[in-house]
Amino acid sequence: MNYIDTIKDNVKEYYKILSPDYPEWMNEYINTKELLQQQYVSCSCGKIYAKMFGLKQDFSSLEHSIAVALIIWNFTHDKKQTLSGLFHDIATPAFKHCVDFLNGDWMNQESTEDETTYILKNSKEIMDLLNRDNIKLEEVNDYHLYPIADNDTPKLSADRLEYSLSNAVFMYGIDTLDSIKEMYEDIEIQHDENGVIELGFKTKKLARRFVKNTSFLSVAYRDDGTRFYMQLVADILKRISDDGLITKADLYNMKEKEVIDLILNSKYGSIYRSVLESPKVNTSLEEPKDVYYVHHGAKVRYINPLVNGERIADICKIAKGMIDKNLSYEMNDKYLYLDFKLD
Repeated sequence: MNYIDTIKDNVKEYYKILSPDYPEWMNEYINTKELLQQQYVSCSCGKIYAKMFGLKQDFSSLEHSIAVALIIWNFTHDKKQTLSGLFHDIATPAFKHCVDFLNGDWMNQESTEDETTYILKNSKEIMDLLNRDNIKLEEVNDYHLYPIADNDTPKLSADRLEYSLSNAVFMYGIDTLDSIKEMYEDIEIQHDENGVIELGFKTKKLARRFVKNTSFLSVAYRDDGTRFYMQLVADILKRISDDGLITKADLYNMKEKEVIDLILNSKYGSIYRSVLESPKVNTSLEEPKDVYYVHHGAKVRYINPLVNGERIADICKIAKGMIDKNLSYEMNDKYLYLDFKLD
């Protein structure tokens, strides 16, 4: 059975928006062991399990990777670029960017990407397919090579476009499939200030709607509850690893819910369960005493897309105001805590 046949109906509808011409050749790659593992990793970094975030629907790392590939295919019809998008998160462990927090990389959140080449190279299934298709590993193991697939913030790439669309519709419920279809169909390949190709909008109104969504999401990716939750998960993973209950390899091979069961059955289970049930985190301007707290920033994700070759912030005061408000969100002014100790 093809994995693509098992996905939810609304995700199938979403995929049809991204690429009405579905590349059937991609299914063999999707059905490999290493990519199928990504269906057990939530793009929410585990926030989907916690009540305080009120997320609507889970969206897996595999669903995201397929969607990125479909966007690239839609705009390029280039097999190598499409595969680079399909593979770009193949090294994502359980709890996704929480592991970046575990590695002390909460500001860049890129600490797991170095494993991509290793995983691809050691997959007989994937390497056999690439060899059959006369594609070299170095042509698909780094999506940073292709500006439509990935580029630097605040530009618009397939990766940023995808998680902005899917998070808005599925996880946070702030937009609809009809709305994102209208925005998506307004996008074309343009050239940025330096003549480099980039995805851009033709209509300022639709670009402004996109900025409204991404400005909301950008704060949601680093708000108080998110920073607290992701650091707590990272700290619990570190402790159960020190206790010999889990290894780094397990985070790549276990289902996310299996890792959660392991946590719940550990001595940190009651703490984690209480956080899952908490409606919010507490804040303090002064360092709280005798409780677990978090006090640091996180990666700032934002998009200032092109509209007919110009940045929207340069041609629309409303969009600039939304972006500026997003960037002014303060992360280091408060201590975040709940009333427990993590001994």
